[in-house]
Amino acid sequence: MAMNQNAIHTLNMSRIEWLQERTKGLGGSDAGVVLGLNKYKTAFELWLEKTGQVEPQEIDSEAIYWGNEMENVVAKEFEKRTGKKVRRANFMFSHPNFPFIKANVDRMVVGESAVLECKTASAYLSKEWEGDEIPATYLVQVQHYLGVTGKEKAYIAVLIGGNRFVWKEIERDEELINMIFEAEKHFWTYHVEQNIPPELDGSSAAEQYLKEKYAMAEKDKEIVLPSEVKDLIEQYEQIKKDADLIKKAKTEIENKIKSELKEAEKGIVDSFIVTWKNQTQQRVDSKALKEKFPDIYQQVLKETSFRKFQIKEAK
Repeated sequence: MAMNQNAIHTLNMSRIEWLQERTKGLGGSDAGVVLGLNKYKTAFELWLEKTGQVEPQEIDSEAIYWGNEMENVVAKEFEKRTGKKVRRANFMFSHPNFPFIKANVDRMVVGESAVLECKTASAYLSKEWEGDEIPATYLVQVQHYLGVTGKEKAYIAVLIGGNRFVWKEIERDEELINMIFEAEKHFWTYHVEQNIPPELDGSSAAEQYLKEKYAMAEKDKEIVLPSEVKDLIEQYEQIKKDADLIKKAKTEIENKIKSELKEAEKGIVDSFIVTWKNQTQQRVDSKALKEKFPDIYQQVLKETSFRKFQIKEAK
């Protein structure tokens, strides 16, 4: 399926210019976040980035270097294993009808209507790649690319644990592409352009957002909360009880394992390594400092202000 493309040449772009261009829309790696499939970033965190309220988290130059190097390794190995040829795209593509939907494709496959996405994965995640399996966030990423570029298929190649290479073919799925684009259009036009936050989640970014937005409470101000807050409070109390049970269960298991380790610092079973090591920390004894050096103690005191959240039942 051919599709007209709007594209920006990226070959001579600096890293900063490339990152700035990315903030103007949603790329393939954002698709899984918008759909709630990404384990490492939430839609709320993405909204903060795209509205310029926080700087996008950028990895250091060393990580960028090795990321590019491993992308090259994976692409070259794909060529060896398949006999296909690939080339860099050197363009940031945009959907012709929705310019905020963008695509930064790793490689184009020569002589085919296809793209190649290159990945590396930890050995601990190898089960996610067994058989025909592809992590959901990567599947929507490549379908996003197919939707933007108009290509018919994608290949995804991954180096797992540094010593296992896997590649898979992914056919264009029009229904999934439409679903992805509908979610992205809603996210961009409703949340980003109108600056309306997505539903708050449990991320530290959401917590920080509320902390900064409502830093100071109006003394003695009291409001009647909407009735649905009672359901949230009941959920909150139940989760607290469950958390206590989980903590006890976790401690019980830890104790049983520790009793097997005894004086050993390390234990091995199957593919798991368990350690119970001695560690030493040095901390200021504030009580002793206050008693022995009261003047110095007063000089180093630091006042902090915060809003304490608490739920208790009225009597």
